[in-house]
Amino acid sequence: MAKKFTEDETIQLLRTINESIIEKKGENIINLNLENIENAITKYFVICSGTSNTHVNTIAQFIEHNVREKLKDKPWKKEGFENSEWVLLDYVNIVVHIFQPEARSFYRLEQLWADADTTMVEGN
Repeated sequence: MAKKFTEDETIQLLRTINESIIEKKGENIINLNLENIENAITKYFVICSGTSNTHVNTIAQFIEHNVREKLKDKPWKKEGFENSEWVLLDYVNIVVHIFQPEARSFYRLEQLWADADTTMVEGN
């Protein structure tokens, strides 16, 4: 089961997730900092796109692998591997959303959480 991370551990987790996405050529990576939003369910959303079912799956599996190897943790919950249009990895303090472009446009999480502090991640 995923643990509740300290602030430093949360930043390490965020960095590991972003580096994993970049390494597997994930696109349009955005970090939404939800810490100052009342009733937010987590501290961060990480949102990115993959170009196909296989690409989305590969990104998600690589994130899981790197977090397990570097930080000795695994997701508390994960969903969406059946069709890989939208895969969610829940690390408690950080929830990762890996979309295919059509699903990302449809659900528009960036707009739903528009009052969050948004950071575009370079390197993709």
